[in-house]
Amino acid sequence: MKISVARGELAEALSIAGKGLSSRTTLPILSGILLSASGDELTLQSTDLEVSIRDVVKANVKKEGQTVVPGRLVTDIVRSLPEAAVTVDATAHDHAVITCGHSSFTVRTLSPDDFPKFPEVKTEKKASIPTETLVSVVRQVSKAVSRDETRPILTGMLTSIEGDTLRMVATDSYRLAVREVTLASAQSEAIEVVVPGKAMEEVPKLAGDAESVTIGVSENQIVFEFGGTVYVSRRIEGNFPNYRQLIPKEKETLVTVDREELLEAVKRVSLLAQHNAPLRLKVTESTLTLSAQTADVGEATEDLMVQTEGKDVEIAFNHAFLLDGVGAATSEQVVLEILSPLKPGVLRPVGNEELTYLLMPVRLG
Repeated sequence: MKISVARGELAEALSIAGKGLSSRTTLPILSGILLSASGDELTLQSTDLEVSIRDVVKANVKKEGQTVVPGRLVTDIVRSLPEAAVTVDATAHDHAVITCGHSSFTVRTLSPDDFPKFPEVKTEKKASIPTETLVSVVRQVSKAVSRDETRPILTGMLTSIEGDTLRMVATDSYRLAVREVTLASAQSEAIEVVVPGKAMEEVPKLAGDAESVTIGVSENQIVFEFGGTVYVSRRIEGNFPNYRQLIPKEKETLVTVDREELLEAVKRVSLLAQHNAPLRLKVTESTLTLSAQTADVGEATEDLMVQTEGKDVEIAFNHAFLLDGVGAATSEQVVLEILSPLKPGVLRPVGNEELTYLLMPVRLG
């Protein structure tokens, strides 16, 4: 195989394929990227056996063929090169020579025969989402995805598309994020699937300038397609928690506050909420008092002028979870709904934004 391709395009394709590389040292082939040259295209493939990525770039193919190059090393090499044509010559069976201008690198290669076949998935249902919408929704919901592998279902994001409504839900059992958005056009098929959080966070970043992302679902896999890229991930099996029954229907206290003011105040006061100390919120008429105290360190308080409805109340939250919730909203104001100090608090943007962020309280001593 021998090809020549623009450095920028090759670097971007390697960066996309690099997201599928495995860190398992027991299977060296999975730390490689399969390069296949044919016609006027270079196809790059990677897999960690859970995620498989394929990307295609235009190339000047001087000799067709395949080789497997060390993924991270070759990506670093290409990134370091000047903006010019890069030639990859893998006509030898055990090494490839990468040249650009006056630079030349020789790297060991692996046999393409040992590389896992790319999964050809027959999708049962498909839907298309504008990339900009996907980026926004994932940003708002992904912080609530669990990182605890002992409960696999919570490491995913429940994604449902019905008509012109896209809904994403994530929970780690301490907080819950639900975002609903209306799409410009109704989708012909309804989809409900639990997508691994890692995949759902990665795809919008990789989609970049692509106008939209197509999601296809099969019995046990999900396929994302955008630009010249195909991203295949396993779907998470199991029943996602019934999140609707977790959201309180009633509220005793409503606090409406400027989002930016609350965000900055929480950041300041939480400096004294160390070693898992809670952040307290005390609601009185037109005032929200934030306070935190850490034994042998110190304490902090800050008052915010707010609009309140209902009873005075005091409740406490994990400060990092509260920060994530306030940061997820994009409205000028947010409203905090409180039923009691022992029931979850609900944070919502004021306006049209369909975001619900539920927070479990910390029991006050």
